[in-house]
Amino acid sequence: MDPMSARPSNLDPKIADRLKRDADGLVPAICQQYDTGEVLMLGWMDDEALHRTLTTGRCTYWSRSRQEYWVKGETSGHQQWVKSVALDCDADAILVKVDQVGAACHTGDRTCWDADVLDAVVGERPAEGS
Repeated sequence: MDPMSARPSNLDPKIADRLKRDADGLVPAICQQYDTGEVLMLGWMDDEALHRTLTTGRCTYWSRSRQEYWVKGETSGHQQWVKSVALDCDADAILVKVDQVGAACHTGDRTCWDADVLDAVVGERPAEGS
């Protein structure tokens, strides 16, 4: 079954026609703190989740594990208040800038990248003229 026919949407067709979705009808949505640039989390949106995010001022995602919509902070109180929404150049990813209340990660961490930082060689940009 086509994933989009299973979950009808009120998303503006001008936006829906541009989206490049995965096989499940989803687009990754990167969530960023609007004033600091801190990357908070990555969630998944289908057309209806994007529509709800654009029209309610709250981030709505599609839960792949529960197969249902969820509004960030509805049960935890750790809400995301939308400040802007943009598609990337290929329309295969969404950037949502928010005002995050409390933790963004389901583990209770501020971001989903707080707990597992990997060792990596740090690169340096060459000096001008090199």
